[in-house]
Amino acid sequence: MPPAIDARHLTVVRGPRTVLRALDFTVPRGQITGLLGPSGCGKSTLMRAIVGTQDKVTGTLDVLGRPAGHSSLRTRIGYVTQAPSVYDDLTVRQNLDYFAAILDPGRAATDRRHENVTRAISDVDLTTHADALAGNLSGGQRNRVSLAVALLGTPELLVLDEPTVGLDPVLRRDLWQLFDDIAASRGATLLVSSHVMDEAERCHRLLLMRDGEILADDTPAALRERTHSDTVETAFLHLVDEAAEAARAKETTR
Repeated sequence: MPPAIDARHLTVVRGPRTVLRALDFTVPRGQITGLLGPSGCGKSTLMRAIVGTQDKVTGTLDVLGRPAGHSSLRTRIGYVTQAPSVYDDLTVRQNLDYFAAILDPGRAATDRRHENVTRAISDVDLTTHADALAGNLSGGQRNRVSLAVALLGTPELLVLDEPTVGLDPVLRRDLWQLFDDIAASRGATLLVSSHVMDEAERCHRLLLMRDGEILADDTPAALRERTHSDTVETAFLHLVDEAAEAARAKETTR
């Protein structure tokens, strides 16, 4: 089978700025791949390109064996943006009922939708808040509602844009345990972005970004070994310094 994501010379230009610079990478199926880098490095733009909502994309980008944005991918990908995508005047269950009806329309699918909604609410540990208005929830709880929406229909690929931002350490731990379960027991692929380097150790594979470029595409252990570092954060800083030095050397030889 082809990889979950396969990018070749992927470039995004926004006005005078090149946001993504000829990226080449693959994301294997059935694993958690971390997309790590500082704010503003292009992580969100890359994720929008993958789910097919980013314009002015050039190069080749295949997702689950289809060109990114293909209509057949709509029910196969779950996407969680940084801002919670919920309706404040609906309860948690009503939000999920609404999105479930869009994903799986028709009166005959009612029972299946109810099961999917109940499972998704349980997955994100919001069962006791199922009848609470989304507008009355904390920021972290609203993030979990968005994640529950993405889990409807058991997608093959989950694209999660900084899903743990603003969450307390216990909830962060619980969500990462859920991510592990989704990959291990359901065989789904997860692409999780973050600027928190300690979350890198929880991923099977890492894409490290800086200024619209991929600095590294490898496992956490391999990155630490390659840079003789104790942590992924130290390895990332080493790669940043290495890239800066290479850029200076290139300018000098011109």
